[in-house]
Amino acid sequence: MSYDLSVYLKKATADKWAIPHFNVCNLEQLRAVANAAAELRAPVMIGTSEGERALFTPEGAAALVAAYEEKFCVPLFLNADHTKNVASAKAAIEAGYSSVHIDLSKLSFAENTKGVAEVVRYARKQKRKISIEGELGALATDSSTVLKSEVKIDPATFTSPEQALEFVHKTGIDRLAPAVGNYHGISKTKKNLDFARIKDLRAKLRSNVALVLHGGSGSGDAAFKKAIRAGIANIHISTELRVAYTKTLRETMKKNPDEVIPYKLTAPATEAVKKKAMEFIKLFGANGKA
Repeated sequence: MSYDLSVYLKKATADKWAIPHFNVCNLEQLRAVANAAAELRAPVMIGTSEGERALFTPEGAAALVAAYEEKFCVPLFLNADHTKNVASAKAAIEAGYSSVHIDLSKLSFAENTKGVAEVVRYARKQKRKISIEGELGALATDSSTVLKSEVKIDPATFTSPEQALEFVHKTGIDRLAPAVGNYHGISKTKKNLDFARIKDLRAKLRSNVALVLHGGSGSGDAAFKKAIRAGIANIHISTELRVAYTKTLRETMKKNPDEVIPYKLTAPATEAVKKKAMEFIKLFGANGKA
């Protein structure tokens, strides 16, 4: 069955809930997220970074997600997350991805706009509907991990609503990922999201352009809910799933040092990821929205 991400994003924006975006590093995490979505009847986005795509292969990831979507009859949108060049974005589309996040935010505004617009034009030529996300502004970190040092955030790097409007107009993107005090990973530094800026961005952009929050892990329940009320329709979670998986796997291996059957060792970790994904689905209000 073919699902339209734009339909769900419009509903999320209008009704003040958010579609969870879960990055997955292996088959166990993918299965956990798919099962969580199926159990709660929730639309979810499943993301693979360039490194994760190399592990799965783009075609392999697309085939697996399509198989789970058919099995569970629930919307599972596969997103090529933080794609750093136009060629990789086009390759993901060719492989069967239903969404691409083309992240050229470290380039100049002109170069970012030009590259993203090229991906949008390429996506629009396809027979199936593909959602394209662009990123504007600078996040303080790049990796979804547990950071031991404090994270310093310069408000000057936040996304300007005026420039965002120009960016959306020139590129034709479906989703915008702004810098609003968010960063990738978890650290001791509290994430202070600029909710007023999110509201300004939402008011500035047309209603069919969804706002995306990257670096959601560690923000806290209250901040998530406030961000959604301000206009966020899609929230990315990666680090918290990784921590749930690896922490449980280490504990299981410590308790069962003689076990050599891999799926017996990974089963508790997979369940931990599913539980964590279900918590976020409920928190974002996506349960029952499939």
